[in-house]
Amino acid sequence: MEDQKNKNNNTGERNRPDRRHGGFRGAPKEKSEFDSQMLDIARVTRVTKGGKRFTFRATIVIGDGKGRVGVGVAQGLDVAQSMQKATNKAKGNLITVPIKKGTIPHSIEFKYNSAVVLLKPAPLGTGVKAGGPVRAVLKLVGIKNITGKLIERTGNKINIARATVGALGKLKK
Repeated sequence: MEDQKNKNNNTGERNRPDRRHGGFRGAPKEKSEFDSQMLDIARVTRVTKGGKRFTFRATIVIGDGKGRVGVGVAQGLDVAQSMQKATNKAKGNLITVPIKKGTIPHSIEFKYNSAVVLLKPAPLGTGVKAGGPVRAVLKLVGIKNITGKLIERTGNKINIARATVGALGKLKK
């Protein structure tokens, strides 16, 4: 019965959900070369003369797992738009990190606003010993063995992520 309805329906809509297979029949989405992780999403309110205007701010970290990583922060009228804009900004802020035997070449400390991050190389088999935004950035850059520590802690995930990326950017080969 449903097949008869589909045959007779000539509206020209090709990308309707296919109920039998649980998806869209359109072209498959191409796989991006970067993995991404959302660090933070926030609703931002701006009070104007006519009332309140709501926007969304997204913080996204992207990395290819081979030594490139970037952080992007952007606002949009809805969550999807803010995520797309943040991803594009992160692609524009990519840095290349020297990775030596699955870790970093030397220890480094970096301060960005109120966040101070310490990164130390670790021997093989240690894994990523870090938490929060530091761990997300280090995983996406492709470092397998490292120890990360927040020397001066802050609740601002954006500053912590930027401090981590800044520290990785200052590494010498």
